[in-house]
Amino acid sequence: MASVQSGNSASEAFAALNAQAKGASSASASTSEEVQNRFLKLLVTQLKNQDPLNPLDNAAVTTQVSQISTVTGIEKLNTTLESLLGTYNETQAMQATGLIGKNVLVPGSRLALANGSAAGGVSLAGPADRVTVKVLDATGSIVQSQDLGARDAGSFSFVWDGRNDAGQVMPPGNYRFTVNAVRGSDKVLSEVLQLGTVSALVRREGGFALELAGIGRVDFAQVEQIL
Repeated sequence: MASVQSGNSASEAFAALNAQAKGASSASASTSEEVQNRFLKLLVTQLKNQDPLNPLDNAAVTTQVSQISTVTGIEKLNTTLESLLGTYNETQAMQATGLIGKNVLVPGSRLALANGSAAGGVSLAGPADRVTVKVLDATGSIVQSQDLGARDAGSFSFVWDGRNDAGQVMPPGNYRFTVNAVRGSDKVLSEVLQLGTVSALVRREGGFALELAGIGRVDFAQVEQIL
């Protein structure tokens, strides 16, 4: 008569195979299938040769089978997610390509004065009764203060006429700006946004980056507004 194994030893064997299945979750699908096949062969053998007085523990076997199925399901889910991610990246690439040559607002305080004007942006976390922008030169001195009035939450752009508070025309070049936003007596959280022109699309690990003239590379997700 063929050898007989106890319910405990069978459960241990199933557990060992299940551990192999978990390890296979990071390997190829074929490896996972091999583990499952070995598991089923062992199960059938155990059922044929089990001791009638000490049968296999149904609960233990069911648990092991369930875990094997879970590992297989996770592998299939990972494959599906990888496929969806690839599709998303391609869609993002097509969208980003359409931005080439366009002006966008991204985080930053640079204000580039050219042809008598410069543009920037502000992002508000909440509505504000008053938004004030201060343009600064390279030394940090205030060139002009602009009252942009009341604004709703969200991002918006503004234009500097290239003059100081005395009305004098400032020389072309790079300036920077700060923002102060209040609602009543409370300060509203704000972020300065700089204007850049998209010159190229760069693929890199995890997504795409935009090459902005005079600024450099920024993540596609950092674009706050397209002008």
